[in-house]
Amino acid sequence: MTQPKNKVVIFLGPPGAGKGTQAERLAREQDLVKISTGDILRDHVERGTPLGQQVAPLLNAGKLVPDQILMALIRDRLADMEHVRVIFDGFPRTEAQAQELDMLLEELGAPVNAVPLLEVPTELLIERIVERGRQAAQSGGSVRSDDTEEVARHRQEVYREQTQPLIDYYSARGHLAHVDGVGTQDEVFARILASMTQRK
Repeated sequence: MTQPKNKVVIFLGPPGAGKGTQAERLAREQDLVKISTGDILRDHVERGTPLGQQVAPLLNAGKLVPDQILMALIRDRLADMEHVRVIFDGFPRTEAQAQELDMLLEELGAPVNAVPLLEVPTELLIERIVERGRQAAQSGGSVRSDDTEEVARHRQEVYREQTQPLIDYYSARGHLAHVDGVGTQDEVFARILASMTQRK
């Protein structure tokens, strides 16, 4: 069976769930482009494009980039593609962004195919993150500021508050696939593939 020309996957999952690793692997194996709005923003700033010049002061001041600018960046990125075959990692972050993205994708004839949600118990996530910090400290490397239990717990709370509306949004549209994120990388990847196959 031939693969569809257009394919859009949106990855959701809490900090520490291994979302980035799995998204990169899926991108490699299914010939998809992994899109991170942070990477796109930095690229535009480095190249000094009009959009880059517009967002540079915001990034330097640590301010959020307005939705309309983010959507312009994504529109610009997708416009270069002959076929829209992408994975969004870290976007959308709000229901408003999800609605805007849906409208753009419909316009391009490339609606969302799947939204895997990696699920890992909160206590296990915090253990993973704290252990990562402990290992970095033991090896003499730099410990990330978020690799402490207090910060890790706060990040999980923020994630739940911000992401629940997205989970509800994609669930109502029949796109959401709950994926057990506990196990080896290979086991979790196999579950992601299975969840996407069921939604073809």
